[in-house]
Amino acid sequence: MLKICFAGLGSIGKRHLRDLAKIIKSSERSIDALRSGHGNEIQKDILEQINTIYHEISELPKDYDIIFITNPTYLHYDTIKELVEHTKHMFIEKPVFQFPIQDVSELNLKSSSVYYVAAPLRYGPVVSKLKELVTKEKVYSVRAICSSYLPDWRKGTDYRKNYSAIKEKGGGVELDLIHEMDYITYLFGMPQEVKHYAGKFSDLEIDSDDLGVYLLKYSEKLIEIHLDYFGRKARREIELYCKDYTIAGDLINNTIIYRYSDHIEELPLKEDNDFVDEIKAFLAMTEGSRINDNDIEHANEVLKLALKRG
Repeated sequence: MLKICFAGLGSIGKRHLRDLAKIIKSSERSIDALRSGHGNEIQKDILEQINTIYHEISELPKDYDIIFITNPTYLHYDTIKELVEHTKHMFIEKPVFQFPIQDVSELNLKSSSVYYVAAPLRYGPVVSKLKELVTKEKVYSVRAICSSYLPDWRKGTDYRKNYSAIKEKGGGVELDLIHEMDYITYLFGMPQEVKHYAGKFSDLEIDSDDLGVYLLKYSEKLIEIHLDYFGRKARREIELYCKDYTIAGDLINNTIIYRYSDHIEELPLKEDNDFVDEIKAFLAMTEGSRINDNDIEHANEVLKLALKRG
């Protein structure tokens, strides 16, 4: 019996809980929740999965197998530090923190435990296929873009009141869309240099940055990353410029196309089950059958890249 707790039950916490319920039989899991009491109403199907809802850390048992850290980003550091003695392992939603920390050892993590930071795009069909392809390709240049209209993100809610719109709560494209920096470094490793400019440029009624542009320098390539909150047509794409063709990946429609000078070819891809596959991989990490390739230390280094200015 796996004893599990969710620290935070916002939209991403509920999604992970539903996916977990698909993977582990109800007879093999026990799920609790820790929440402030100020969140949105919990749907019936979620409540049916939960045994106990706690509102104070002091009430929480100390014998969990896994705790999911799915509360707002600006609370992650304190939550991890306070809950580290309550569980064997942690699944931490991205970004790992609001600001990079100097030394991961200050969290007093257990050496035998798994502390995994979410990176679901790695498990999607496009990035997982590109991971295979980049080992065989000579790539000269890369362009990645994530562009969408913030008011359309969460239907039925006021975008101005969501954390994405509020800088002090971890809003802004640099943190909210850190997936791009994660999968780029996953595919190509850490860059030698980073140039980065960001700010608030649109008419959106927010105080967080709605545009971020990065230039990453590697020994044999340059990579551009564009992030924004104001693109009216949602795009999440990557282009790899190679000698004889361009490889174009669409992470929304889950396609990869080879663009030659006179024709195109589309690659067949696996079905998209990125969130479910990620949780399966995390469970394998806790069982010792898979290496944790996105621990807190690595995620903290990616966060440093994402927030580095100039």
